Amino acid sequence: MRALMPLANRPLLVLAVVALLGGGLPARASAPHDGDRFMNPGGERSWPSIGVSIPFFARKIWTSMVGRDGGALRVAYDPVAIQENPSITWIGHSTMLVRMDGVTFLTDPIFSERASPVSFAGPARLVEPGVPLDALPHVDFVTLSHDHYDHTDLPSIEALAKRGTRFVAGLEMGDLVRSVGGEVVELDWWQSTTMAGVEVHCVPAQHFSGRSLTGRDRRLWAGWVVAGPTRRFLHAGDTGYFGGFAEIGRRLGPIDLAALPIGAYDPPEIMRFVHMNAEEAVQAAVDLGARRAIAMHWGTFDLTDEPPDEPPQRFRAAATKAGLDDDRAWVCAVGDTRRW
Repeated sequence: MRALMPLANRPLLVLAVVALLGGGLPARASAPHDGDRFMNPGGERSWPSIGVSIPFFARKIWTSMVGRDGGALRVAYDPVAIQENPSITWIGHSTMLVRMDGVTFLTDPIFSERASPVSFAGPARLVEPGVPLDALPHVDFVTLSHDHYDHTDLPSIEALAKRGTRFVAGLEMGDLVRSVGGEVVELDWWQSTTMAGVEVHCVPAQHFSGRSLTGRDRRLWAGWVVAGPTRRFLHAGDTGYFGGFAEIGRRLGPIDLAALPIGAYDPPEIMRFVHMNAEEAVQAAVDLGARRAIAMHWGTFDLTDEPPDEPPQRFRAAATKAGLDDDRAWVCAVGDTRRW
């Protein structure tokens, strides 16, 4: 499958403001920003030395060409189980099929073979999607956390848009979604919208954006809380550990199930600000006051240096230490469905 890009559709008021200003951020943007670049609450990311960064990128170029062993366990999906409501199915990486309170939605869908703008290079899948795209049930909407290729996959977005699926994303993500025919609502941090009868809240994350050497941090990164009459679900997006988890819990809790990234943390000199390790993910669950946490963002793409099977081992150990048993801290196989 070819590599995709993101799309989004902006409310008329925002379109008018952007047109009047001739570009730049919408006037309503309250997420921290400097001119037309968004910022993290924790300030600027510190950059690693050349001695760390150049060898790392050289290793990743090499492994993208020759491949790497390992990856998450994959099981055959249950076509009956994925129709149950409530349920959650790990399709791989940060892609979750979630059913709750009568709605069905996807998070950060990527079904392509590579997380890349091209089909012949870039991080390759270690594990096939847990549910094929054409086997998905009707999807009411999709949340997009940010514009990186492993989270905003345009071929997947285009295929879903053709099925009538709507999208919700952070500010300035609209160009990507619209470029493949999708309809999107763009939100700032702490804004919300109604999708198929549930409330979708845009919440802060600590990360960055950009799909090329130019245009860095011009699209907002975010997490999402989906709140229905009986359940509340958090998708943390791609994020480093920061103090915002406790605030999300205070404002939008109780969180019944939190999908938290646990991988892509090594080398820490490059990754610690923008990706959590497994221990930090457990602390984030505690900060949120989440009733349950499910691990994601590991074992699907070869993004960083840690062994693919290390993050879940560390997550289980940290969860046990924090008093979270296997019923409260989930490590699933790709394709596995759990009721919640």
